[in-house]
Amino acid sequence: MGRLITNNLENSGYYDVVKSAFKDFNVDLNEVEHAESDAGLGNGGLGRLSACFLDYAASLSLPLYGNSLRYEKGFFTQEIKNHQQVEHEDHWLDKPFIWETKKEDEALHVPFYGFVEDTVLKNPTWVKAVPYDVKVVGDQNGVVTTLRLWGTEPSERQKNQDDAYLKMVDTIDDQLYPDDSTFAGKELRLQQQYLFSATGVMHALREHKSLGRDIKDLAKYYTFQINDTHPTLVIPELMRLLMDEEGLRYDDAWKITTETCAFTNHTILAEALEKWNVDFFKTVLPRIYEIVLEINRRFTKALRAKKMFSDVEIKQMSIIGDHQIRMAHMCIFGSFSVNGVAALHTEILKNIEMKNFYKMYPQKFNNKTNGITHRRWLIHTNHELVKILDEKIGTSWRQDLTKLEAFDKFKDDEATKQQVLQMKLAKKQALADRIYQLQGIKLDVNSLFDIQVKRLHEYKRQLMNLLHIIYVYQRLKTDKTFKDNYSAHSFIFGAKSAPSYYMAKKIIELISTVSEVINQDEDTNHLLKVVFVENYNVTYAEYIMPAADLSEQISTASKEASGTGNMKFMMNGALTIGTMDGANVEIVEEAGLENEFIFGMSSKEVNELYKNNTYQPRKVFENDPRLQKAFEFMSQLNTDPNYFNDIKDGLLNKDYFFVLKDFDAYVKAHETANEAFKNQSAWLTKSMMNIAHSGYFTSDRTIENYNNDIWHLSKIYK
Repeated sequence: MGRLITNNLENSGYYDVVKSAFKDFNVDLNEVEHAESDAGLGNGGLGRLSACFLDYAASLSLPLYGNSLRYEKGFFTQEIKNHQQVEHEDHWLDKPFIWETKKEDEALHVPFYGFVEDTVLKNPTWVKAVPYDVKVVGDQNGVVTTLRLWGTEPSERQKNQDDAYLKMVDTIDDQLYPDDSTFAGKELRLQQQYLFSATGVMHALREHKSLGRDIKDLAKYYTFQINDTHPTLVIPELMRLLMDEEGLRYDDAWKITTETCAFTNHTILAEALEKWNVDFFKTVLPRIYEIVLEINRRFTKALRAKKMFSDVEIKQMSIIGDHQIRMAHMCIFGSFSVNGVAALHTEILKNIEMKNFYKMYPQKFNNKTNGITHRRWLIHTNHELVKILDEKIGTSWRQDLTKLEAFDKFKDDEATKQQVLQMKLAKKQALADRIYQLQGIKLDVNSLFDIQVKRLHEYKRQLMNLLHIIYVYQRLKTDKTFKDNYSAHSFIFGAKSAPSYYMAKKIIELISTVSEVINQDEDTNHLLKVVFVENYNVTYAEYIMPAADLSEQISTASKEASGTGNMKFMMNGALTIGTMDGANVEIVEEAGLENEFIFGMSSKEVNELYKNNTYQPRKVFENDPRLQKAFEFMSQLNTDPNYFNDIKDGLLNKDYFFVLKDFDAYVKAHETANEAFKNQSAWLTKSMMNIAHSGYFTSDRTIENYNNDIWHLSKIYK
């Protein structure tokens, strides 16, 4: 969510009044903001996207409400110690979260475990879920909506409240994204997912009935937008409530469910499509498992009736297969809408990853390209740019971001370019000051700020970025002509790895180790610096996004569903160096290919290589002296020359994400970008074109699309 003090002041319309009043008392409003914790309620792009959606729904006066858990501890606080990621618990609730209101009288009771007799759940373990409402303030429209967070407490229905029970209750809402590499971790994640799915549905049904509405009319008033596969259990839980508590027949309950549920897919990676072991699942949720069995039986029956698929294909499509429950498959069957989050992503879902589901249900599939809230990522974080835009094109763009296109006509105006340059230098200075304060590394604000901030994952290819940095460093050391002509460059990384993701943590260690060597080299460090910022989060991002000259969006084509960091960078005037992946495709369409640095294989080429299985990364390595020298450099970073062999061996023997394959094209794109930065006037034109054509990527447009095509919600405030 990020800190809410200034966000709520901006949206309520009182920001300038409060800032002025604080100034009278020599109090800096920005310093006051730091008194608030960064709420530990989500992680990565999907968590931030949800926050943007809530902001814009309130600003558009739509009755859209968030539903999640009130995690006592966030993902983790990251420290880099001896070059390695060290995770510390994020006790964000140690500071009072003043924006929440506990609603004890609206508590619900959620059943786990037990056994089933004649469709009746017997002897369950009950957990009390207590809601805390966080108000989401619309933009100066008098509307306040809600993010509802559920905390867990012992239930009065539970007779046996021994130590094991109390520990279970306390653990469910204890930690965001608990490590699921153990059985206990998997059990906890399933408990978390069921609790926030079940409570969301129970609350909606209770509200619906309290207003005197017929239960069969539920779909007229509600849509449950299943945001990735984590809330999949909304589907069987709604079936349970409609059948077991409301007394409806299966067919009637299924009709209501499939008219009420909609699914947003946020990934292409097969390993990210959740699956649960059958034995494990039916132990934790026995009645839900029975319902899933019946859903699967009817689904496979429907597939056979269509006579469109072979037995092998039906087996692959089934909701239960290989002794696992496939959550994405249940979402597709149980929802009336299935959407991807970028044009390319949706096409890949339709034609590759979910091809047979699209063949079965073409009417369900649609695209909703992600967006970001410009209220936080421009108006709140970049007052310097806001001032320029207000002066040049008026203020109406604040309510309708498509009006940023009017800034296009200033792209060749030298006076405006100088204003944009001063804005960028101010934001770079603010970031440089923060980095120096926190990590003691000095950056030259006149250097090219090249930034890659996102979750650490192999498909995002931070490793390719680092291999290029090593190559540049080695060339600066040996090639005087190259050194004399190189534009000073500051590479900035920010990323957290999942605690159990070994390779990602090893890459972080490599980045940190390399940065120390490069930053201490007085022969080259006036031209090349590398920073890995510790504990990247929303607050840090508010410094980073406006400061970037070059935005690294270099995922393997076809692997990044969308991306939203790319949009934040673009809106603040950064140029994209990237593959034609995710929303990069649409960024190029909006701003123009000539204003970005695009390289590498296309999605089609990547998928052909996977299909043909002909890629030999070792041959690429053997034919590229740059890579050989970079690997030699890696061997010299530790007293043990084999210390980083896991990384090298992974690239040489598999290179599943084509780091070596795209390396040459990436180097050439960087050479073009580094040369282009020397012509500041032309660079500023490109920067201004990105700003002017970023309006499409507002979550205003995204939410309007969801509403017009899926939700059909009425405005709650005219």
